[in-house]
Amino acid sequence: MNQNQIYLLAEANSKEAAEVLAASGILQAWERAGCRVNLVGSLRMGLLVRHLDIDLHVYSLGITEAMSFAVAAEIAANPDITEIKCINGLHTDEHCIAWPFFYRHRGRIWQIDVIHIEEESEYDGYFERMADRIVEVMTSEQRDTILRLKAETPDGEDIHGVEYYEAVIADGITTLPALRDWVSRHRQGEVKYWIP
Repeated sequence: MNQNQIYLLAEANSKEAAEVLAASGILQAWERAGCRVNLVGSLRMGLLVRHLDIDLHVYSLGITEAMSFAVAAEIAANPDITEIKCINGLHTDEHCIAWPFFYRHRGRIWQIDVIHIEEESEYDGYFERMADRIVEVMTSEQRDTILRLKAETPDGEDIHGVEYYEAVIADGITTLPALRDWVSRHRQGEVKYWIP
């Protein structure tokens, strides 16, 4: 796949992602519950390529399991929601509940990762700042490299979005073998949330 084909794929998937957000009703369900909803991740940065995922961070004060599950139950009523998972991190330093929703659109399954985060906690706005900072510092050459590496990564290979960004922007990684080595070395260290 050449660079122009990668651009076209990224553009088409970003356009479909907007349709998915509108049609799924997921964003609107959280807003009706009084939450502030922000787009984060690869879609926000224009770096969505092959992995069909959308990342939303939603914020409210005094999150409870009951309140968060009520919104998830409303979303589950949509017949195109094929699966829902829940990771309860309210009792951790992250003060959140993660909801991966799987949504069928045009015969493809999209993963919509919603992280319900306690407003005014440590991570309120953190990943929005990360995304905006990456866009601010990333050169056009680095953007091309990130898009190409994402396109070259085989389906099912576990490389996190932020690993592409940090490896390319901070450490000059340009090939998939070098990225795999970088990921292997970095995962042995302490987990940290990188902002350039």
